[in-house]
Amino acid sequence: MTAPSRKPRSGGRAARVALRNAPLAEDLRPVRAGLEGGQYKPLTDADVLRIHNAALDALEQIGLSQAPPSGVEAMTKAGAILGDDGRLRFPRALVEDMLAKAARNITLHGRDPKHDLDLSGNRVHFGTAGAAVHIVDLATNTYRDSTAQDLHDAARITNALDNVHFFQRAMVARDVTDNLELDLNTIYASCAGTTKHIGTSFSEPDHVAPCMELIHRIAGDEATYRARPFISNSNCFVVPPMKFAEESCIAMEHCIRAGMPVLLLSAGQAGATAPAPIALAIVQAVAECLAGVVYVNAISPGHTAVFGTWPFVSDLRTGAMSGGSAEQALLTAGCSQMHKFYGLPGGAAAGISDSKLPDMQAGWEQGITNVLAGLSGLNMAYEAVGMHASLLGFCLESLVLGDDILGQVMRCVRGIDVTADSTSIEAMKAVCLDGPGHYLGSEQTLQLMQTEYIYPTLGNRMSPKEWGEADKPMLLDKAIERKNDILAKAQIQIDPTLDAAIRADYNIYFN
Repeated sequence: MTAPSRKPRSGGRAARVALRNAPLAEDLRPVRAGLEGGQYKPLTDADVLRIHNAALDALEQIGLSQAPPSGVEAMTKAGAILGDDGRLRFPRALVEDMLAKAARNITLHGRDPKHDLDLSGNRVHFGTAGAAVHIVDLATNTYRDSTAQDLHDAARITNALDNVHFFQRAMVARDVTDNLELDLNTIYASCAGTTKHIGTSFSEPDHVAPCMELIHRIAGDEATYRARPFISNSNCFVVPPMKFAEESCIAMEHCIRAGMPVLLLSAGQAGATAPAPIALAIVQAVAECLAGVVYVNAISPGHTAVFGTWPFVSDLRTGAMSGGSAEQALLTAGCSQMHKFYGLPGGAAAGISDSKLPDMQAGWEQGITNVLAGLSGLNMAYEAVGMHASLLGFCLESLVLGDDILGQVMRCVRGIDVTADSTSIEAMKAVCLDGPGHYLGSEQTLQLMQTEYIYPTLGNRMSPKEWGEADKPMLLDKAIERKNDILAKAQIQIDPTLDAAIRADYNIYFN
């Protein structure tokens, strides 16, 4: 008797594997930029109100000192009060009026629209930042001065990483000694490396105009840049506690008038330049950033600004910064909750490691702080990858490894999809009553392999036997290999003719 023929599976196993490995449409990927967080709330509603009221009290009773004359003029016209002690104080009604004018649901643009960042609601994005002064050299396990080429390489690597959504200056080009050339090279090294949104920082107010000329050339013209500003200014407009940074404020005013988005950055250090209690450190950061909201909207109502509460943590035994601590994770998540209370786009720090190298300590510090930032719904998590030695060192290999960490973090942010299909017991019936007793190879499993699950690029899930048979691959070796592969394949993100013209007109320090 002839056995009944079985209908062959279309395409065979190789075709099915190829189909599973093919790139997914953006809306089908298991993780992507802008997933909604907000599941984690370390503060109760009463806590949020207490912090808000304390911040308003601080602005009314303490105020901020050392505003530049132009800032004093703009803010007093809006309703701030300049005291005999030189401090600007902010009545509650003024703060509330300016909050009503502040920009919400903003988009930070990339030069490529596919990299646009929607900062509405609890949408989460991770990126670089930090202005490290050293690069971590894994060939020798030493630190050396960072260069413009290192900055450009970091931008090129970021451009290739799915889970690093924006590129803010990650290190200082210490081979560029002239401050204007430093600002110009920072901008051009970043733009030539990535089409994602870029953050920069100006060392002097007078540098804004010549840097804007370069930015307009990259954009095509001024109108094109103003329509889609792909570079923002990371502005430490305050020097905690409760003082304006005069030169940075003037630079911020220039950026506002140039149509550049600004990050209102308050970066006190709890126990040093911010109060030691975590709650009071948040109060101070919120108060300083609310002063920034008044400042910006007094000059240009509705100007694009990110509420940048970045309080850091001190190790109170030594005074050293402790950016990878659990306290830092809580500070960041608490600040994120305050952003939501005001309905403002917000940013804070996460992912910093106090470890000097990409080791186990770096892994737990980056993982814990980033996952709490993501679950809290932080719109912009800065310094999320690559940062070591409490912001003193940047590691290109750690940037690559961080992409894997952020993929897992974003999967946590996405959460569990509970639908009629995902809770139907029909799949269980098919396996338990009529099938093989397991779900391996089932149609549902195969369908969800790519859309429900994310897989590390470098993380190793081999069994010990498989690992041994593969010559025991080491994680850092794989990171070095991937870094080198990305850099070997990276293309300059500037038209070659324009690149040649810019290099003829400016002293560019990288290749």
